[in-house]
Amino acid sequence: MLAGDATARARQMLTVCNACRYCEQFCPVFPAIERRTSFPVADLHYLANLCHNCGECLYACQYAPPHPFGVSLPRALAEVRVESYERYCWPPRLAEAFGRQGGAVALGLVAGFTLLLLLGVSLGDAPAPGSADFYAVIPHAVMVGLFGLVFLLALVALAVSLVQYWQAIRGGPLRPVPVRTWLAALRDAVTLRHLHGGGVDCASGIDDRKPWRRWAHHATLGGLALCFASTTVAAIYHSAFGWTAPHDYLSVPVVLGVLGGIGLVAGPLGLLIIREQRDPALADPAQRGLDTSLLVLLLVASATGLALLGLRHTVALRPLLCLHLGAVLALFVAIPYSKFVHGFYRLLALVQSEDETRREPLRLR
Repeated sequence: MLAGDATARARQMLTVCNACRYCEQFCPVFPAIERRTSFPVADLHYLANLCHNCGECLYACQYAPPHPFGVSLPRALAEVRVESYERYCWPPRLAEAFGRQGGAVALGLVAGFTLLLLLGVSLGDAPAPGSADFYAVIPHAVMVGLFGLVFLLALVALAVSLVQYWQAIRGGPLRPVPVRTWLAALRDAVTLRHLHGGGVDCASGIDDRKPWRRWAHHATLGGLALCFASTTVAAIYHSAFGWTAPHDYLSVPVVLGVLGGIGLVAGPLGLLIIREQRDPALADPAQRGLDTSLLVLLLVASATGLALLGLRHTVALRPLLCLHLGAVLALFVAIPYSKFVHGFYRLLALVQSEDETRREPLRLR
């Protein structure tokens, strides 16, 4: 479906929802709809990212297919959601990356970066057998310089995208947002409070409510946080205390990294499995590649990291390190142009929703 078609379809469905209002207690999307009498593109992008795709509204809707109105709000907002990523992507020429991403593309990026790293390390001396010294394979300065530069460029691209999205959904001159509003939105984002909508838990089908999708999201987010904490602690060890890798198996960075790696295997793998079992009517089939690419990158990066830890004293150190770093490098490159942006857009949408709720309490009909 073309972006214009997705926008028109979503606008039509939201107009029906605004007239019906049966689902107004399910999640913040419906009160936000009721505050509007029309739906310009920026508002559609806001509402699409505010939606957690819990699925409850589809099964409660009297106008859902096979009704002639054919209202399927989760799918319509999913289509607009990816259009919002493309709209605010920076540089704009890379916007099409969102539509082209797929598991094969992700693995291709990993393979390409791994081969380049293997070629580079083959020019140096091999590490001593059983040394487990990562920096004997790739010097610390080279590793920090290469990955630091790529990560910085990715953060700049992501920041520009988020600023453009924030300006659009705020509509006009930016007003300051109270700290308590940010904290409330952050709480909702971290706890995934709205992922189960008005039901007991997230819907995978008309009579299927289970917590697995929410738990898989928690495992993924927690795994990312723990891996970031592991890297941060290791950097402090190196720069402040001169304690260089490899660290002991029971050291803080290794324990944090192992726990994070387990989370980043269990979470993405769970999401891939759940996606195959979930009602197809709740998703946009055109986004399968976009969803798959990030999950595959997270899986490969975490699985190779755990394997590297277990085999770091063997001859597999050099190829495994290159494979792991190739996956991490591919993940960094994909940050602004993959489903990774999804969490940040949703957080900003939650901030906007919380701010609207505080400034404009919804009046009962």
